[in-house]
Amino acid sequence: MTDDRQKKPEEGWSDGTACANAAAEEPAGSAVGAGDGETAGLRTGAAVIAEFVKTLPRRPGVYRMYDAKGDLLYVGKARDLKARVSSYARGTGHSNRITMMIAQVARLEFTTTRTEAEALLLEANLIKRLKPRYNILLRDDKSFPYILIEKTGEAPRLTKHRGSRRVPGSYYGPFASAGAVNRAISALEKAFLLRTCPDSVYAHRTRPCLKFQIRRCAGPCTGEVSPADYAALVRQAEDFLSGRSQKVKADLTRQMEEAAKRLDYERAAVLRDRLAAMAHVTAGQGVNPRTFETADVFALVREGGLTCVQVFFFRNWQNWGNRAYFPRAEAERPEAEVLAAFIAQFYDSRPAPPLILLSHAVEEAALIEEALSERAGTRVRLHVPKRGEKRQFVEMALENAKAALAQRLAGGRAQRALLERVAEVFSLPRVPRRIDVFDNSHIQGAHAVGAMIVAGPEGFMKAHYRRFNMRQAATDDDFAMMREVLARRLARLVRECPGGPLAEEVPAGGFPQWPDLVLIDGGRGQLNAALDVARELGVEGVTFVGVAKGPDRNAGRETFHLPDGGVLRLASDDPVLYYLQQLRDEAHRFAIGSHRLKRRKAARGSLLDGIPGVGPARRKALLAAFGSARAVARADVSELAAVEGISERLAQVIYDHFH
Repeated sequence: MTDDRQKKPEEGWSDGTACANAAAEEPAGSAVGAGDGETAGLRTGAAVIAEFVKTLPRRPGVYRMYDAKGDLLYVGKARDLKARVSSYARGTGHSNRITMMIAQVARLEFTTTRTEAEALLLEANLIKRLKPRYNILLRDDKSFPYILIEKTGEAPRLTKHRGSRRVPGSYYGPFASAGAVNRAISALEKAFLLRTCPDSVYAHRTRPCLKFQIRRCAGPCTGEVSPADYAALVRQAEDFLSGRSQKVKADLTRQMEEAAKRLDYERAAVLRDRLAAMAHVTAGQGVNPRTFETADVFALVREGGLTCVQVFFFRNWQNWGNRAYFPRAEAERPEAEVLAAFIAQFYDSRPAPPLILLSHAVEEAALIEEALSERAGTRVRLHVPKRGEKRQFVEMALENAKAALAQRLAGGRAQRALLERVAEVFSLPRVPRRIDVFDNSHIQGAHAVGAMIVAGPEGFMKAHYRRFNMRQAATDDDFAMMREVLARRLARLVRECPGGPLAEEVPAGGFPQWPDLVLIDGGRGQLNAALDVARELGVEGVTFVGVAKGPDRNAGRETFHLPDGGVLRLASDDPVLYYLQQLRDEAHRFAIGSHRLKRRKAARGSLLDGIPGVGPARRKALLAAFGSARAVARADVSELAAVEGISERLAQVIYDHFH
């Protein structure tokens, strides 16, 4: 079930909830469920919406629609909530997609805002976080990387940064990829000699590190450079990243020539290398603009039922790269509507530049400008250029979007061909829409974890990956661990989506919950454990296959154990074998990563964790009294009882825990 809990709305927003008491306390928001108190699911569709409309105010806001199971169907914004939502209560004039959505509506909620611009921002936030089934979705799995000159200590640090801008310093970007940032930082180290080491390393250096020896750091940690000279290096780096690269190059060229005249060839060589590193950075930025300083360029193309949006980033007269996105949007949605929804979600968690260049005129451009300007604190303008340099960059983005989409379509066709062959190999009743792969990872039973990865026609579906901490199974018994993981996963599917994969209806653009094929990393024993769970839960329509490694764990010699007891081996040059190996290896990678994460978390834990009756406050008191957890472990009962907040009984519990 979709978790629609959200942070408290900003000041000025009134949040409607499904709780009757909350609705009574906050008249500006309310919710209506199926049958207005009757059992959920007895009444759905336009009648529920018509009843809900009666309670709506004529104010700007956001409305949310849920089905009988409580899953979020749609999030929309309106200048007039009552007028907008009442349009859904009409039985005609809707597209097939909207008609199907209305038929499932069993409950609605709303949130009022002060302005329509605030409603647009809230709508984008909710869509991006809650991923409703019928909305256009921006598939953005991570934030953009930035270059950060971090100014938390005495010597500013050059580093890569993702996420919110909480760290004091100067941010430059965004860059299209982490690789672009890493290459830029590597060149900037040579150009400006700024440190990149963490503060914990910097604070404990007693002699310069290797980077000082190879002229990639000025060595501020041990005083190899004065604070004033290091601050000058920082200013040069900031000027360069802010677009004043010619000024910096001119200054360094002048210093190099002066050093050469003084016959200080070593100093001249250092400056020459720094200039070469700067040239490497600017050469790697591709085409740079001349008529605007900072802008983002969006170009949208559609083909074969897919949509691609190509985004270019220009900052401080420099091109910082581009990235292709493939938002989930039905073919019947107009391109302008898709691009408008994409832009609103794109800038939900990142600042908008002053200029946004578009390939298509979008709906409600003035409203989007108002909302983005309010969030950015400065004017933001949307523009569809018709000629000149700006149009050339839009055309460049369009060409890149077409190329990315063609590559995606070609990969999709190859993927569909592979899935058709998988269906033939394992005698599936249809081409699999979803494949789940399970694996376990542990070291002699310690920190055991189960993992599930998911693949479909569009490749790996990482949003559907899951981890399982062992609760009941003995963690040195691989069969029992696999049985527990499958039991938990299948029991949830039976509970939330009964009927199995053959009965599941997947909306256009959606992804099924039930797998058609389940691959188990292991041999006959692991497969039998999975089959036993499926029989106990009455699961039908799912094919289970065990993937056993070849002799000496050689790739290419895998054995596939089938549910009927048979064994299958594929030719070493069969593309299906390679595809199945990819699935197995991805599951193995995810399981090992989950295990290592759990192991690192346990290693960071204190010896005092897990002692009954010892929470954060008492743990802090014990550490303050004894200095370390190991000292607490060595203390006797009387010493423990002398600590404030520790009774004699609890002192005995702590002592017994360690002895």
